Amino acid sequence: MTTVQHHIADPSLADAGKRRIEWAERDMPVLRLIRERFLKEKPLAGHRIAACLHVTTETANLLRTLQAGGAEVAICASNPLSTQDDVAAALVAHYGVHTFCVKGEDNDTYYRHIHQALDTKPTLTMDDGADTVGVIHNERRDLIPGIVGGTEETTTGVIRLRAMAKDGVLAYPIVAVNDADTKHLFDNRYGTGQSTLDGILRATNVLLSGRNFVVAGYGWCGRGIASRARGMGANVIVTEIDPTKAIEAVMDGFRVMTMEEAAPIGDVFVTVTGNKNVIDGRHFGKLKDGAILCNSGHFNAEIDIATLETLATSKREAKNFVDEYTVGGKLVYLLAEGRLINLSSAEGHPASVMDMSFANQALCAEYMVRNAKNLEKNVYSVPVDIDRNVAALKLASMGVRIDVLTAEQERYLNSWQEGTQ
Repeated sequence: MTTVQHHIADPSLADAGKRRIEWAERDMPVLRLIRERFLKEKPLAGHRIAACLHVTTETANLLRTLQAGGAEVAICASNPLSTQDDVAAALVAHYGVHTFCVKGEDNDTYYRHIHQALDTKPTLTMDDGADTVGVIHNERRDLIPGIVGGTEETTTGVIRLRAMAKDGVLAYPIVAVNDADTKHLFDNRYGTGQSTLDGILRATNVLLSGRNFVVAGYGWCGRGIASRARGMGANVIVTEIDPTKAIEAVMDGFRVMTMEEAAPIGDVFVTVTGNKNVIDGRHFGKLKDGAILCNSGHFNAEIDIATLETLATSKREAKNFVDEYTVGGKLVYLLAEGRLINLSSAEGHPASVMDMSFANQALCAEYMVRNAKNLEKNVYSVPVDIDRNVAALKLASMGVRIDVLTAEQERYLNSWQEGTQ
């Protein structure tokens, strides 16, 4: 057996991590069904997978599924604060996964861990933010001939990869798992919605009811956060750059305005745009005393922290995951260093919603192995049959049945002869 390589925080946490991984598995029936099939068929036999993902209990169950398919797996964190150290320990001690991640690792360690995962010479990559792909293309091009393809989980990562493909520099095909309906409609909306509020409440324990809650970005993540914040009694304000999304937010019953208009009245701000400097120097001086800023987008670029540091006359740690800045005589609170609040101060998405996202990851890894030779160096959407299969399996696991078209209905939908009777 291959020696398990690792750099983790505390090996003694392994048993606790294993119990939590098993707890998450209870709510991941689709992934479990795929794992059972993978054990029999071994569709990933002979492949090495380097995964740069949030190291959580749900991710651990994905890695177990990839192993069941015959793959050798290495994992590094896709965010310095998203690692669950007990899970990392369990992956090494109980599941034989090459594991390189420590919660709170600095920037140098973060990238060293990516390189250590890549030292396993992967044939497949699996990304949450495209950092692994970036490192391969910029620093580890020697690995490219051995890589058949990859997958990408996030909106932000897909944006980066499509830019690479447009510029003609993407060196191997990648499936955009984030594009699957069974990913973004549920993971992004319900998962991000619940876990973001969970992270804010764990970090601050503030009462959201009656507060002005500003959501920057009304994509699927923003929709979910706005909906859940309203459910907690908050007065939700949405900021947007897309007129179609903005009018949708208006018709969903939210106030829509610019960030400059929202800055003086907001109590809690959450960014989920996939862009940078959404809250910046134009806004910091206008914030009310006690304003809370956080981010639930993948990278910590959405809040201009460098400018905040420059403008602040003082800074201190108010409590875990809460930094207090004094700006113009007022206090401003930044949560989790501007990193993903839902994974930094909380546990990330619930297992039941990650069940579908990670089912897509596992099936797309299988798809890539089978079809890579016929694919161009481009970014591909998840095949419709995989997406629909994941949805069908999820419904079956929930005991939900749906109708099936009759032969007559099939003919009607595929013909043009019948009109108004």
